[in-house]
Amino acid sequence: MSITFETALQSFKPRLPLAVALSGGADSTALLIACAARWPGQVQALHVHHGLQAAADGFEAHCRILCARLSVPLTVRHVDARHANGQSPEDAARQARYGALEGMLGEMPDIRSAALAQHADDQIETIVLALSRGAGVAGIAAMPMQWGRAGVDWHRPLLQTGGADIRRWLKEQGADWVEDPTNADERYTRNRIRKHVLPVLESVFPQFRDTFARSAEHAAQAAELLQELAVQDLQNLGNPPSIKALQGLSRARQANVLRHWLRLSHATTPSAAQLSALLDQVAACTTRGHRIHLKVGRGFIERKDGLLDWYN
Repeated sequence: MSITFETALQSFKPRLPLAVALSGGADSTALLIACAARWPGQVQALHVHHGLQAAADGFEAHCRILCARLSVPLTVRHVDARHANGQSPEDAARQARYGALEGMLGEMPDIRSAALAQHADDQIETIVLALSRGAGVAGIAAMPMQWGRAGVDWHRPLLQTGGADIRRWLKEQGADWVEDPTNADERYTRNRIRKHVLPVLESVFPQFRDTFARSAEHAAQAAELLQELAVQDLQNLGNPPSIKALQGLSRARQANVLRHWLRLSHATTPSAAQLSALLDQVAACTTRGHRIHLKVGRGFIERKDGLLDWYN
């Protein structure tokens, strides 16, 4: 169920000290103002300067002025967020942003928690994107509200709060923020979803934010169960996995454990077509001379002494 900005902040109970990722936009500005008021002297701000547009210097200037007014320490990290060939600009910027945030936190051993300002509309956009790409339950689970990484608790306390309610709260505080000009650029898929898809969903399914959120929660639970099963199966199969032992599992469990093995041991993800071809080869591998050689993810899988061997 959607909750107000005030309720979301009342429910937010991070370990202190806390770092807040501050872009200068409405959502992160509201989150920082509220956290600084609630935990004076216990909050720091982190700003990532992407360098992708002329307005980036204005974002940083706004953050510096805001943090000086709130007496909140600010750390700024400049990154090169340009995308590589075949990579989406949004994905490149996201990776650069999270890498910079983790880098800054790595230099702040006292920080116990970090907060990001994504809200309910961002979550819906993520779910729609996942569905459009044919994602499985892990993708449909979208963004988690909380997770741990490198000794830091990460939080998204506004994930059940609509963007309009956050701006309503900011206006009541008399606070200003920076509007990112790229938010109106329909070359970006998220912006097209926000402008064209969300209004239609709201007109047809007025409670879609709540129902989509429940679906994401169900998907997250299913993804967790699949992960637990994959860990158990890989322990039984061995690493690298035994072909004969794999053949004793259902095709669905084979797919689940092979995705886990490739991600865990080789940091690669097969396409649906690659995984299907691999499963066909595993099923056909009934003779000693059967050869397997397939492109999978960033490398290749071969049969070697009854095992699946991956290399790049």
